[in-house]
Amino acid sequence: MAELSGAELIRSSAAELASLLADRVVSAVEVTQAHLDRIAEVDGDATAGLHAFLHLDSDGALATARDVDTARVAGKDVHPLAGVPIAVKDVVATRGMPTTCGSAILRGWVPPYDATLVTRLRAARLPILGKTNMDEFAMGSSTEHSAYGATRNPWDLARIPGGSGGGSAAAVASFEAPLAIGTDTGGSIRQPAAVTGTVGVKPTYGGVSRYGLVALASSLDQAGPCTRTVLDAALLHQLIGGHDPLDSTSLAGPAPDVVAAARAGAGGDLTGVRVGLVRELGGSGHADGYDPEVLARFTESVAHLTAAGAEIVEVECPHFEYALAAYYLILPSEASSNLARFDAMRYGLRVGDGDPAATAERVMSATRAAGFGAEVKRRIILGTYALSAGYYEAFYGSAQKVRTLVQRDFAAAFEVADVLVSPTAPTPAFRLGEKLSDPMAMYLNDVATIPANLAGVPGMSLPSGLAGGLPAGIQILAPAQADERLYRVGAALEARLLAQWGGPLLAAMRAVPSVHASPEKVTA
Repeated sequence: MAELSGAELIRSSAAELASLLADRVVSAVEVTQAHLDRIAEVDGDATAGLHAFLHLDSDGALATARDVDTARVAGKDVHPLAGVPIAVKDVVATRGMPTTCGSAILRGWVPPYDATLVTRLRAARLPILGKTNMDEFAMGSSTEHSAYGATRNPWDLARIPGGSGGGSAAAVASFEAPLAIGTDTGGSIRQPAAVTGTVGVKPTYGGVSRYGLVALASSLDQAGPCTRTVLDAALLHQLIGGHDPLDSTSLAGPAPDVVAAARAGAGGDLTGVRVGLVRELGGSGHADGYDPEVLARFTESVAHLTAAGAEIVEVECPHFEYALAAYYLILPSEASSNLARFDAMRYGLRVGDGDPAATAERVMSATRAAGFGAEVKRRIILGTYALSAGYYEAFYGSAQKVRTLVQRDFAAAFEVADVLVSPTAPTPAFRLGEKLSDPMAMYLNDVATIPANLAGVPGMSLPSGLAGGLPAGIQILAPAQADERLYRVGAALEARLLAQWGGPLLAAMRAVPSVHASPEKVTA
């Protein structure tokens, strides 16, 4: 086999790696080992390095890679992505591998089963490198709320990588993995993608099975791909998507052909596509709280869409103004219910057994006090209050009414536009610790992404350029079960941005980050 350096392998896209593997130019073991070496080089731990991973499964990943190589040598048919390594967010159940949800209450817990999407990854024989760091139980926008320490942004180690799935985004952005799985409850795939210069997709609610995802808010959670290119996202989305009888919310019927859409869009032609600028999400080019350079990159991206032949229209979604408030009543309410299962009686942490006066109530109280972090406790208390007698209709019931209004706004907008666009996040990555003391400031990072979760529609974030030397993202939204539109428009925009930069956009952008330019700075 031809010799390719580890640096060349880790900087290849998943599609490129799949081609190299299919042609037997490289082996799956070589590809997997190159990524494991990269992790060893830059990931570090909570005190130094990126700290994108909480758990590595080097032996398991290499065993899968050897199995793929053996099958290919024997001439057996394998999945096109077989042998391409992947990282999985630590909120997804993985048999034989710890799943902690970034929480001390699940420290060391090893599930006895796989989530459906993991079953599909294993069936396709993608080597699973390990589990990525996250805000505890997916509550946060910065990955600073992990019980195991914060993840850092590869662009600037003093900044956040987004959240709650900052570990997956950082792993992909720093070439530790070509593919990763994230989950998106209010923007936890898309916002990290925006601040790390990667591609993140939240599929239509029910488009990817939620079986085996540790639930935060059951009506909002959705797993999806984290990658470096639109085509890679499509390839992973197509693998993990589709109906699952184990998930009662799984959509019936065939999954959209997102790979064909991405390949079609790569030609850069959007003639006949109507693109709506969401006024309430900074789509008009000005909005309170949005960084001017983020808005400038968004405006430039819209100009590219126009040049590709798209028709640009401005749309109004008046009830989006209330989406953030509604979300932060619905999510805590569902979280309060879902996290009640962590009671020290069945699995996970257990505190207080040594006390001769211990009762079930005392053990439960002591365990939850020790096992849950401050942000989780804050949201449980808020959710329990919102669901309590006398307040249910005033708070939770009213929030659900706003949710219906947001869904109607989307329906009206999609009457006049095929897709909607906005900046993904209002600012580039902020500094670690900058917003920890102000929960409201942290929550506002999701102002542009939350409406999609309330309505169940699909969304994609892809890089729009640099704002103050840090990545910015543009968000594309499509109607429910029309995920293929995201990929057609996203691939077309990506192609034009590549041309603007005079070469691969990500390569041009990545000339700046300290981790990429000088790995030794990781531990400096």
